[in-house]
Amino acid sequence: MDLSWMAWTVPTAIFFSVIATLIVTLSIWEYFSPGGGPRLGILRFETTRGDRLFVSLLGSAFICMAWLGLVGLNLWWGLAICAVYAVLVFIFV
Repeated sequence: MDLSWMAWTVPTAIFFSVIATLIVTLSIWEYFSPGGGPRLGILRFETTRGDRLFVSLLGSAFICMAWLGLVGLNLWWGLAICAVYAVLVFIFV
């Protein structure tokens, strides 16, 4: 299969690998501890682990797209910002 049209880079591959790993990890966690204890965060509505993962992944995708558009192809700092953003989402949202 020829995937040369996708212009895969190491940061892009890491980004998608982390997404797959997070989804599998949260699925296993949900199997052993169902529910996840919804909580009220700064958004003022209940969120579960899955909700917070979705918000962090969606925001990370926008951060990476903005990074590519504004800064260029070096995504390492963009990925670092995504990691910090995801931690903040899980803490405060």
